[in-house]
Amino acid sequence: MSTATTLPGADDAEFEAPGPRPDARADEADGLVYLEAAGVGLALDCRGRRLPRILHWGRALTRVSASDLEELALLLVPATVPNSLDVPAQVAILPEQATGWFGLPGLRGHRDGRQWSPRFDTHQVSCYAGAGAGAGAGGEVVVRSTDAACHLSLEIRIELTASGVLRVRAVLRNTDAEQRYTLDGLVIALPVPNAATELLDLTGRWGRERSPQRRPFSAGTHLRDGRRGRTGSDAAFVLVAGEPGFGFRTGQVWGVHVGWSGNHRTYAERLPTGESVIGGGELLHSGELRLAPGATYESPWVYAAHGDGLDALTARFHDYVRARPQHVRGPRPVVANTWEAVYFDHNLDRLTAQVQLAAEVGVERFVLDDGWFRGRLDDRAGLGDWFVDETRWPQGLHPLVDLVRSHGMQFGLWVEPEMVSPDSDLARAHPDWIIAAGEHRLPPTIRYQQALDLCHPAAYEYVLERLDALVGEYRIAFLKWDHNRDLIDARVHGQTLAVYRLLDELRARHPGLEIESCSSGGARVDLGVLERTDRVWASDCIDGLERQAIQRWTTLLLPPELIGSHVGSARSHTTGRTQSLAFRAGTALFGHFGIEWDLTAATPAELAELRRWVQLYQQFRGWLHSGRTVRVDHPDPALWVHGVVSADAAQALFAMVAMTTAATSQLGHVRIPGLDPAARYRVRPLPPGDDPGTVALSPAPWLSADLVLSGQLLAEVGLSAPPMHPEQLLLLHFTKV
Repeated sequence: MSTATTLPGADDAEFEAPGPRPDARADEADGLVYLEAAGVGLALDCRGRRLPRILHWGRALTRVSASDLEELALLLVPATVPNSLDVPAQVAILPEQATGWFGLPGLRGHRDGRQWSPRFDTHQVSCYAGAGAGAGAGGEVVVRSTDAACHLSLEIRIELTASGVLRVRAVLRNTDAEQRYTLDGLVIALPVPNAATELLDLTGRWGRERSPQRRPFSAGTHLRDGRRGRTGSDAAFVLVAGEPGFGFRTGQVWGVHVGWSGNHRTYAERLPTGESVIGGGELLHSGELRLAPGATYESPWVYAAHGDGLDALTARFHDYVRARPQHVRGPRPVVANTWEAVYFDHNLDRLTAQVQLAAEVGVERFVLDDGWFRGRLDDRAGLGDWFVDETRWPQGLHPLVDLVRSHGMQFGLWVEPEMVSPDSDLARAHPDWIIAAGEHRLPPTIRYQQALDLCHPAAYEYVLERLDALVGEYRIAFLKWDHNRDLIDARVHGQTLAVYRLLDELRARHPGLEIESCSSGGARVDLGVLERTDRVWASDCIDGLERQAIQRWTTLLLPPELIGSHVGSARSHTTGRTQSLAFRAGTALFGHFGIEWDLTAATPAELAELRRWVQLYQQFRGWLHSGRTVRVDHPDPALWVHGVVSADAAQALFAMVAMTTAATSQLGHVRIPGLDPAARYRVRPLPPGDDPGTVALSPAPWLSADLVLSGQLLAEVGLSAPPMHPEQLLLLHFTKV
C-alpha cells in the first residue's frame, strides 16, 4: 500500500501517493529532504510555508545526516546587504515575484488584471520512494500549496529518478468558483552554483539541426524561446551550464531539457546578487490559456541532469530513457526508406526492384515514403486525402506489401496526419478544419501546405479513422510520422495535446505499432513526443559529414537506438558532397541503421560492401544500443573521435573521423576513455572499412600489429592517429582479453 509522510506545516488534504516509501528512503528533518541516485544528490528545503528550494543538486553527498541538512540550509542563507531586502529572498523551484525575486517569475498570470502576483504559503509535503527502494534509489517529493487570496492551488512534483535524472513539473488549479484565471506562463527554475560560468546550448536549421553554441554565463538572461508550434530545428534542445572549459569528459555540468513538443521556453539567468538558475517550461501565447473555475493546467516535465563532463550527463539521460516501460526492446531492424530512392515515382516495377535488392543486402523493414495517396504527384497537393491512389495502385498497396512480407521484411508507411494541402479534397470539403486566426485569413503556406486543427472534433476523428483503417488493412508495423511546417496563428497548447492524444489512441488500438517522429527532419525531437514514439529522424540531411555533427549532439539527450541514421547515395542529395560508402555507412552505424539509396543504381561491388555493413550492424547492435556513448575531447578539431562501450565494458567500437584537413602533419595521440582501466584490450581495425590504403594517407604501424593494451593506458596515453583525407573514418574494435 502507498504511504505518505506529511512534514510540518502540512494541511490534512488527501493525496494519492505514487509509490511506497520505506523509512530509510529519504533523510528528513523539519521539512529538509535528501535524495540520492546514481551518484547524484538532491537536497531540498521544504520548511515552513515557502515553496520548495534546492539546497544542493550535484555530486552525491557522503553520509548526510539531519543535522547536516540543517547546517547546509543555514550556510546558504545570504547576508543582508545595503539597499536590499531585510530578509533576503531565496529562489524557489517556482520563483515568486512576491517574495522579492527579481528574475523571471515562475508563474505569470492574472484575473482580469488582478491577482497577478501570487504567493503560495500553506502547503503539504509528501515523500515517496523510488523504484527498487533503498539507499541510492532516488524518490519523489510532492508539495501542494495554496494562495487563498489569488484563489489558486499548486502542486509541484520533484523526482530524482534511479538514473540520477531530476525531473520537475507543476499542476496549477483555479480554485475560484466563478472567475477564470488567465495563465501567461509557468517555468521551473533550478539553481546552479556560481562555478558554472559557461553556457552551451544548440541551435540549427533544416538540414543542420542541433549545432552547438557556447557563451559566458554572465549577468542577465539567456532566453531561448521556441515559437514554431513544434520543437524546432533551432531548439535549444539541452541547455547546459558548466565550469570553465568543460568538455565531454571534464568539468561539472548541469543541463536542462523541456519535454514538450509545442512552443517552449528554455533559459539561464544570473542576477546581479549572484543567484544563477537554469530552467524552462511551456511558452504560451497571450490569452491562449484561460482556466475555468476548477480547471487545472499541468506543465510539461522539465528534465535535468548533472555530470562530471557532458558524457556523464548524457549517460544519465540515456539511462533514464532506456528505463522507461515503453522504450524499444530487442534488435532495432535495418530500415530501407524509399524517399531518396524514388521520391514521388511510385511505380510498382521500380519499387519491386528496390524491395528485392533491399532484401538481398539484409534489410528487415521496408518503408514506403511520400507519394502513395490520392493526388500526390508532387508536394503541392493531396495532403489530407489519406486514401491509396487508385490510379497508381489499382489493387491498393497489397501487391507491394505482400512482396515486402514475402521477403521476410516488415512494412512501414509515411504519413503526415497533421497537415493538409489547399489542393486536396479534404481542404475543399472542410475549409473550417484548417488552422487560421480568422475566417478569412489563412497563414502563409510552407511547403505548399496548411495545418489541420486537431482540436476540431470532426477533424480529429477523421484523421484517427483514416490512420486506424490504413494500419489495420495493411498490418503496418511502422509509421514515419512527418510534420513539414511551422505553425502560425495556432493555439499551440491545444494542438500539441491533441497530437499526443492521437498518437496515444492509435497505439492503444494497434499494440506493437512503432512510430517515428519526423518533422522536416529533426524539428520535433524531445522527450514529450518520445513518450509515444519509438525513434526520431534526426535530420533530412544524410550527408555523412553533416550527420557526424548532428548525431554527436543529438546523443547529448537520446541514446543511439532512437536516432534514425541512413546510408544515402554516394553524392548527397542535400549538400552535393561525394563520399565513400565506408564513410557513409560507418557514420550510420552509430544510430538506428538504415538505407535511403536507389539500390538499382549501385554497382555489384557496392551492394556487396553494403551487405557487409548491414551484417556488421546486425552483429553489434545489441550492445551498441545498450552501451555507454563516449565522445573524446581531442585538441585538434580536424579529428573527431567517438564510440560506444558495452555495458559490461567487454568490448567497444570507436570511430576516428577526419572532419577536415588538419593544420599539422600529425594529429597526435588519441585517448580512448571509458574502458575498464584494469583490463587489457585487443585493438584491431574493423572491416569492411579496415583497408589502410583507403582510410589513411600513411598508416600508423600499430594498425597492422596484434596490439593488446590496458584500458588505463588507452585512456591516459592513447593511440597515434593516422593522417587521413577529409571525410574518412577508421573504425576500431576493442575486445577485452
